[in-house]
Amino acid sequence: MEERLQKYLSQSGISSRREAEEMIKRGEVKVNGVVITELGYKVNSEDIIEVLGERITKQENKVYYMLNKPTGYISSTKDENGRKTIISLMKYVDQRIYPVGRLDYDTSGLILLTNDSSFKEMIESPTIGIEKEYHVKVDGLLRKIESKRLEKGIDLGDYKTKPAKILNVKYNDELTSTTLDIIIKEGKNREVRNLFSSVNHKVKSLKRTRIGNLRLDVPNGTYRPLKPHEVKLLKLLALGKIKK
Repeated sequence: MEERLQKYLSQSGISSRREAEEMIKRGEVKVNGVVITELGYKVNSEDIIEVLGERITKQENKVYYMLNKPTGYISSTKDENGRKTIISLMKYVDQRIYPVGRLDYDTSGLILLTNDSSFKEMIESPTIGIEKEYHVKVDGLLRKIESKRLEKGIDLGDYKTKPAKILNVKYNDELTSTTLDIIIKEGKNREVRNLFSSVNHKVKSLKRTRIGNLRLDVPNGTYRPLKPHEVKLLKLLALGKIKK
């Protein structure tokens, strides 16, 4: 049975389908020894497919993991600058996996990893907007009027954020910082940090604690496989069939 080359690559666990398309365009993929740059090129199980000289085989068993990412790691499979990646924490995982979305270098908490490109694209899609919850510490005292601005949505220049939810606001004893929980539905690059910067509060620490119905429940730097019902719930959320 023939299928598109980018689909084959994504199902092998090497990348998402979009990333596979970029690899093909860059001339990094060979089929039977010939460089292929045509998107939509058809392949089958008899073809020898290589990416950057490494033979790729289709991988049918899908795996899904929750990782409690520490700060000081990047959400990538590799880094040209030699920084530590979250993949280095997945020591006993045999499959080639990649992150679902990202957390900044200085942000910790819940991140998902998988070899299922369809799942990755569903969870990352901004169309439905799965809730993501963060525990935040900011400098100064976050006032109610500032919380209300965040809850209405903020124009950050490049885009206007969707309404957020601010919960569990607490001031420290010295009244120099505020801890709180924030729920957003987008998760654009540095969105939470930019939100608080827009109301003149610098984020001192940031940890993601929830994605949809999935709450972080493993120690810092460790991971566990998702249970089948957890994967199913996340997919239903991404499809808009349930809400959270």
